[in-house]
Amino acid sequence: MDFGEKQVLISSDMLVEGVHFNLSYVPLKHLGYKAVVSNLSDIYSMNGLCTQITVNIAVSNRFNLESLDELYFGINAACKKFNVDLVGGDTTSSNKGLIISISALGSINSNSIVKRSGAKLNDLIVVSGDLGSAYMGLQVLEREKEVFKVNPGNQPDLSKYKYLIQRQLKPEARKDIIDFFNEINLSPSSMIDISDGLSSEIKHICKMSNVGCDIYEDKIPMSDELLSACEEFNLNSTTVALSGGEDYELLFTINQKDFDKVKNSSDLSVIGHISDTKNGVNLVTKANQKIPITSQGWNSF
Repeated sequence: MDFGEKQVLISSDMLVEGVHFNLSYVPLKHLGYKAVVSNLSDIYSMNGLCTQITVNIAVSNRFNLESLDELYFGINAACKKFNVDLVGGDTTSSNKGLIISISALGSINSNSIVKRSGAKLNDLIVVSGDLGSAYMGLQVLEREKEVFKVNPGNQPDLSKYKYLIQRQLKPEARKDIIDFFNEINLSPSSMIDISDGLSSEIKHICKMSNVGCDIYEDKIPMSDELLSACEEFNLNSTTVALSGGEDYELLFTINQKDFDKVKNSSDLSVIGHISDTKNGVNLVTKANQKIPITSQGWNSF
């Protein structure tokens, strides 16, 4: 495809069975969908639009043709939803189970690209959607897997965890937020997607932009289902929202003069502001105490 004068954006991600997913509770069609979404999210986090993907898979002999059809059903469903073409890839054998590697290609006008390094002093920090639900969905699935090991005849009732499990198994890339930016003529100063957890991602922005920040605990958006599950699992909801990961929401900064453009959006939350680098990266608790934010999200190694 000829991108002309536009800047080309590329994202590549790999998912390995036993490391990134467990097929005892992850349907292959959902895995295919999620594998695409995770790459599209990276393109959207640069304010770009994705047009094409390639898919490479390595499979062991325990996967039959019907299994691969199910995997590609999910891949094709994501491509259709986000208007992306699957233009190639490769398939090979594996003695370690299933490995999926997807590369996404997109484009953007050079003057519209948003990087992690553009946050400025006094910018507002904004996030889309809610945080932590994908992580709690994983906790529910892991718990039920252990219950099943003890009692294979047990059929779990997951009805009250439907939203949490959906956020884990079938997340959505936030192309709608990028479209919204275009509608209201908003250009974030910096942006990243929340794949590894809010704490990790805001630290990336602050490090790349050479700034500090204050995140306000009472402003972090969380679903009612998350709060209920955290109480049940005896987990701190703020810790889960900060460090959970796999939400694929967009975290971005904007100039204060653009606040009026986002203040009425029910899907965007202002959760803090950018400060001088000497201030550090902090969580301001509900008790108005500043606590340094430490990264506890996903680490590849």
